[in-house]
Amino acid sequence: MALEYVWKGLLVIAVLSIVGVVLVQAGVVSAPWGPDSGEVRVFDDEEDGEPTAEADNETSNETADDDREPKAVVDVEIADSSRERHTGLSNHDSLESGNGMLFIHGDEDDLTYVMREMDFDIDIIFIDADGEITTIHHARAPGPNEDGNDLEYSGRGQFVLEVPRGYANETGIEVGDEVQIDLESNQTIITSAESGSLDRVAATTDRDVTAPPAVATTAYFDS
Repeated sequence: MALEYVWKGLLVIAVLSIVGVVLVQAGVVSAPWGPDSGEVRVFDDEEDGEPTAEADNETSNETADDDREPKAVVDVEIADSSRERHTGLSNHDSLESGNGMLFIHGDEDDLTYVMREMDFDIDIIFIDADGEITTIHHARAPGPNEDGNDLEYSGRGQFVLEVPRGYANETGIEVGDEVQIDLESNQTIITSAESGSLDRVAATTDRDVTAPPAVATTAYFDS
């Protein structure tokens, strides 16, 4: 009898473990070992007007990036599961300058963020898989009788950075600037990507909470 209980207990643990792994891989929940915070650094795009031969010297370029002075450094909370992206910044009353939230998707896609349940204005910055800023929006919070889902801001990227409105202008952040991301102790410099599906996101939440890497239909995330 005791042995039967032991086997049943092990079976329950195995099933729960499998379910947990599936949920993590689907992006529904974050891995317990995943980062909760990080740092985003933005650099001027030094390639403007320069020869494209630099593409053959990627390693030296990355070293040069590390030696440069960033124009902006943002301490970020990480939203890398569909649940976290669904909530986004909607449970915040405000953001201090230099703070923000970084939304991480499985692949580079066409995204649309909305201002669902947002109480303050933000800048929404789309970053592609190579670490280049593709689009910047200055998004306002919905009015008293306005549905934030109707305030849509689109761009292409694998990462979306949300900061207080006006921060991009104050620090000179522009389309084409280069971005480096530190996720806790794991220094990650964005270098590569592949995209495939259309992923519609919201500035605050997911209308359909689905896994971003495998999205074949429209999904909405909030900030």
